[in-house]
Amino acid sequence: MKPRTSRAQRTVWIVIAVAVLAMVLTIVIANLVRADEQETLTSEGGAQVVREDSRIISQAPQEKAVLVEFLDFECEACRAAKPFVDELKEEYDQNLTIVARYFPLPGHINSMNAALAVEAAAQQRQFVPMLDRMYETQEAWGEASESKADVFRGFAQELGLDMAAFDAAVADPQTQARIERDVADGTALQVAGTPTFFLDGELVEAATLEEFRALIADSISDEQ
Repeated sequence: MKPRTSRAQRTVWIVIAVAVLAMVLTIVIANLVRADEQETLTSEGGAQVVREDSRIISQAPQEKAVLVEFLDFECEACRAAKPFVDELKEEYDQNLTIVARYFPLPGHINSMNAALAVEAAAQQRQFVPMLDRMYETQEAWGEASESKADVFRGFAQELGLDMAAFDAAVADPQTQARIERDVADGTALQVAGTPTFFLDGELVEAATLEEFRALIADSISDEQ
C-alpha cells in the first residue's frame, strides 16, 4: 500500500512547481525583452562612429582608413586642430577619408546656429567651404552672448548659395534633428568634449600631429 501524501506535502510541491514555473517565465520574458532590444538596436543602427550620410571633409579614392572628428564650430580647440587635420588630408589624401560629426556644446551660444548654417550649406554641396568659413571667422563671432545667425547667413550669401533654400533648411526641424543625431551618437560613444577623434572606429589617444601620423600610417599599412 502506497503511503498517502499529506495535504502539507502537496502544498509544498505546489509551491515549488509554481516557483519553478515563475522562474521559467521570467527567463523566457527576459530573453524576449533582450531580443526585442537587440532588434531595436539593429533597426536603428545603435550608436555609430560614422553613418552613411555623415558629412565628409575628404573622400580618399583608395580608402584604407577613416578619421572621424566630433567637432564644435565655436570651439577654439577645434579651430586650433584644423590646420593639422588639413595637413593629414593633404598627406594621406589617397588613403585617408576624413569625416565630420556635429557636436555643438551647450556652453556655446552659437555652436548650434553655426552647425545649422553648415548643414544647410552642405545640402547645397558647400559643406567644406562653409566649415572653413566658420573657423576662419571664429575669433570675430565666437563667445558672443547673442545669436550670430545673421552673420552665418551672410556667409551663405558670400558663398553664392540659394538663400531661399538655405533659409528653409535652417528652419527645417529635420536639419537640427540630423545634428542632434550626431550629438546622440557622440554622447553614447563617450565623447565628452571637442575635438574628439576616432580612427577606424577606435577612440584616438593622440595629442600631436606626429602621433596622428604614426597611428594613421599604421592603420593604412595594416590594410595593404
